[in-house]
Amino acid sequence: MKLLGISGTIVGAKTAVLVKRILDEVQRRHPSVEVDLLDLSKYELQFCDGRKIGEYSKDTREAIEKVSQADFYLIGSPVFNSSFPAPLKNLIDLIPPEVFRNKVMGFAANGGTYQHYLMIENQLKPIAGYLRAYVAPSYVYAHTSHFNEQNEVFDKDIICRIENLADELVRMHQGVGSELTKI
Repeated sequence: MKLLGISGTIVGAKTAVLVKRILDEVQRRHPSVEVDLLDLSKYELQFCDGRKIGEYSKDTREAIEKVSQADFYLIGSPVFNSSFPAPLKNLIDLIPPEVFRNKVMGFAANGGTYQHYLMIENQLKPIAGYLRAYVAPSYVYAHTSHFNEQNEVFDKDIICRIENLADELVRMHQGVGSELTKI
């Protein structure tokens, strides 16, 4: 059972910190789950232009492979101008839609206003629906003030949400996701 966390930005550190914190919580609470982090800031992805996967660069092929091999997902995104960044959209476009079908997705986001959590509801969840993925009911939204000077999440409410999402992702995959991926 492989959970892939995706940090969907090439700038800043908070998104990767948040995704990693959730992955660590999954690992702590459910040691049998294999976790991996795809941090887009560590890859130079080419833009999706419709060519065959084998014609993309090594970094692009490696990212596609990581996503394709995962059993379920935790997708993290910063919120820029009330939306998610282009590198995350590009990654989604690069992946054949059938890769996501009947798999569980959970979301985490971070931003500078308390209303930015709506991006998850209004943009990421509909994309997951289009891809025929199953969405964890909970998500984590962390405001800039929920991180300390070392970029660690310290807010007790956010930590509780992290714990809840960690459990939800695994339970959903074990229940719904793992059975449906056999079909």
